[in-house]
Amino acid sequence: MQLVVARVGRAHGIKGEVTVEVRTDEPELRLGPGAVLLTDPASTGPLTIETGRVHSGRLLLRFAGVRDRNAAEALRNTLLIAEVDPNEVPEDPDEYYDHQLMDLDVVTKDGEEVGRITEISHLPSQDLFVVERPDGTEVLIPFVEEIVVEIDLEEQRAVIDPPPGLIDDQAEVASARDAENGSAEGDEDAAGADA
Repeated sequence: MQLVVARVGRAHGIKGEVTVEVRTDEPELRLGPGAVLLTDPASTGPLTIETGRVHSGRLLLRFAGVRDRNAAEALRNTLLIAEVDPNEVPEDPDEYYDHQLMDLDVVTKDGEEVGRITEISHLPSQDLFVVERPDGTEVLIPFVEEIVVEIDLEEQRAVIDPPPGLIDDQAEVASARDAENGSAEGDEDAAGADA
């Protein structure tokens, strides 16, 4: 099974090093010297990591055969993909690989069906579940412990406690202007007329 573990950023210096955006919780395991990684696009790889170091809080890698800035810059935005045993699990019991979370049913604490996870989006600040609802629409669920309260791999479900407005379209937004007008109902009607 294949996991995206990093994305190549800009070239660093003139000797072929690149910055990388790490997309794994185990960079020392997946991005260490000697690791051979597949790539997307496939035509740029496979790449073998020659050296790695941290500089100003960023991971810098050098790949075998990449010796200058131009060659390093040609790798920009390439996804680095590790081949992983599908039965392997992270050491931390509160961590999961993407393949473990894909296709989980998503339900609220009250048992209301929300949909199923079709994609995990890795953003710099947090990960998001892309959840397909039964009607075919999608909703984004932040993968944070305040919202995703349980992952049950045996039952193949993720239990969420969503804040108001996250999964329903009936979120009420109160503002000082509504209070001054005396009622929010008139404003809702006006907003509906504009739509």
